[in-house]
Amino acid sequence: MAIRPRTIRVLTADSNQMACRLLADALSKEPGLLVVASASDYDSMVRFLQSTKPDIALISDALPGGALGHKPPSSKVPKITPSCPWVLMLDESSPHSVVNAFRAGAKGVFSRTQSDIRLLAKCVRRVMEGQVWIDSKQMLYLLEALTGDQDAASKCEGTTPKLTRREESVVRLVVQGMVNREIAEQLRLSEHTIKNYLFRIFDKLGVSNRVELALYAVARLHLDGNMAAA
Repeated sequence: MAIRPRTIRVLTADSNQMACRLLADALSKEPGLLVVASASDYDSMVRFLQSTKPDIALISDALPGGALGHKPPSSKVPKITPSCPWVLMLDESSPHSVVNAFRAGAKGVFSRTQSDIRLLAKCVRRVMEGQVWIDSKQMLYLLEALTGDQDAASKCEGTTPKLTRREESVVRLVVQGMVNREIAEQLRLSEHTIKNYLFRIFDKLGVSNRVELALYAVARLHLDGNMAAA
């Protein structure tokens, strides 16, 4: 008998009650997803996070009170971020909003210009699998913040170091969030060989860790977006 996948319990937080209702209704039609609460302001979101303990939260950047709570600088009350994985839903992506979301602990950013609810459901499932949801343009913003390079986007169009086919395969699996053991199993190689490949790839691309490699790969090697970055 096949094991049924566990239902993912979702909290949504959107700009108003109508937006919450429409989003919840749409998500509830997706297999394996259950919306357990919907909040239309920051304070109610915090209450629902504590009372329903969802598996994941989808939070709009248009949420009244702010996605992370707009506290005055003098306030000693700390901002409360979800203890569960959460995704920031953006009406319009900008470097500031994308970088701040990940700095605050988001596991993904979802552009609402991509109105396909199935894509949002896929985002939820991927984040619950431990991946990071981000597209190539948003990855450029992170790359710029990481390197301090204000012209990162234009430089991405320039020449890039040439990787072998095997090195490209290793990079793709790193971007998908696999650890060395999983990459070794996938490619039928030893973990030691994978480590050697990674050392060579790091040296070729001028990166120093897996996160930088994933950022570089999506932004400069034009691998598909919406993959894991850690």
